Amino acid sequence: MDLYSRRIVGWHIDKRMTTDLISKALMKAYNLRLPPQGLVFHSDRGSQYTSKQFRKLLASYGMRSSMGDVGACWDNAVVERFFGSLKHDWLFKVNQPTREFMKQDVAAYMKYYNLERLHSANGDLSPVEFENSQLKVSSFG
Repeated sequence: MDLYSRRIVGWHIDKRMTTDLISKALMKAYNLRLPPQGLVFHSDRGSQYTSKQFRKLLASYGMRSSMGDVGACWDNAVVERFFGSLKHDWLFKVNQPTREFMKQDVAAYMKYYNLERLHSANGDLSPVEFENSQLKVSSFG
């Protein structure tokens, strides 16, 4: 998630939470944004994020790692809130008969979340609308 706009910029689905899973999500985010050197990637202290493999990937992109304190879920409150919305406002309301159905359903939610869901932090604009409005403002100033 890009904290500036609340846009989900990289995600991936798999059977287990592995370093490979989060690496694929980071690669998607990086390829979408192509951020400058020094971007801060914030996460919890899960073994996937502390692995040598993931740290090498961050370094190859010129990113810095930031991790919350152990047991401090509020350090990543915005992302925790997103996952709560995904689960309780979307996935738990629809029967998920197969893994493939769930993948398609999550893809639909990501599209909804980025393009339609309004965020008070964005002046009641969707993440994509907010980013586009900032581009228009900055291009004239």
